[in-house]
Amino acid sequence: MKPKRTILCVDDNEQSLSHRKIMLETRGYRVAAFSRGEEALERFLQGGIDLVIADMAMPGLDGPQLIAKIKEVSAHTPAILISSKVRIYDHDSRADVFLTKGMYAPVDLLERVRLLLVRKRGPKRMQQRPAPVPREVGVA
Repeated sequence: MKPKRTILCVDDNEQSLSHRKIMLETRGYRVAAFSRGEEALERFLQGGIDLVIADMAMPGLDGPQLIAKIKEVSAHTPAILISSKVRIYDHDSRADVFLTKGMYAPVDLLERVRLLLVRKRGPKRMQQRPAPVPREVGVA
């Protein structure tokens, strides 16, 4: 059995956070859920986080700021930014994926998570097959 991946999920909306947490846990992920960016950053710095999902607008350390700090420490950690704003280009963000609330189905989020984790891990290596042993042909 492969080890569970740990996802850091941050949203100041408790209902959205709870919904995402349950959805991810039922798919076999471990979820560290926080409602404040500062607490989430502290948890990230402890290690063991494979992916980050953050809400854009939060009091204190918001989503783009949190992701920027995480990328400074660990540039390879994938991050998804979720916002109720449609225009991400109004904000600087180092997120790998941007999703607009209400504009994506839960299955879309799950697929993005899966793809980002595969990309982080890298493609599966093809198993090397032993080279065929040449047979000597009998000379008549």
